[in-house]
Amino acid sequence: MIPGWWIWYYWICPVAWTVYGIITAQYGDVNDKIDLMNGNTTTVRLYVEERLGYDHDFLGVVATVLVAFSLFFALMYAFCIKYLNFQHR
Repeated sequence: MIPGWWIWYYWICPVAWTVYGIITAQYGDVNDKIDLMNGNTTTVRLYVEERLGYDHDFLGVVATVLVAFSLFFALMYAFCIKYLNFQHR
């Protein structure tokens, strides 16, 4: 339900990737039955896939992206500390 012109923010946001990874890791492979409010019955895995759009098979990509984000921010920090030192005496 994100507007089309704002979808880029979802794909570059580390928090969105973290939430995706947490939900799919915890609930993406659970096959317990749950009762929905409309009287239907489904499994937790199908609910997460159909209602939230989270696929458990995508978990490897999520882990790779989170590691890449961590490396990027660590390298940017090191670069900024080395080259953007404004304390000249």
